[in-house]
Amino acid sequence: MPQLIIRGITVEQVKTISEPLVQELATLCDCGTDNFTLEIMNSIFVFDGEEVPGYPFIEVKWFDRGREIQDEFANIITKQVHSLGIPEVEVAFHTFRESDYYLNGKSFA
Repeated sequence: MPQLIIRGITVEQVKTISEPLVQELATLCDCGTDNFTLEIMNSIFVFDGEEVPGYPFIEVKWFDRGREIQDEFANIITKQVHSLGIPEVEVAFHTFRESDYYLNGKSFA
């Protein structure tokens, strides 16, 4: 169920890394690749009255898997983004509690 919300990286760039990225993350999380969602936000960034290129920022929405897995998850994302020639990327995690997450009206708890 990990959802990656991506800003500041083009659709074409994400397509380039999508397969190896999801494969590595699925292996780390011990789940299928079909559990992942990559969403690219088409945002307009403005600074000092001008449109500017977006800063690479990826939000991860998921269930807690512990600090060790979270650290490696962030490292995998960073490595894949760096492979695009992008020197910096920020990754932020939003953790869902299973009792607060529902699929077709049924709690994951």
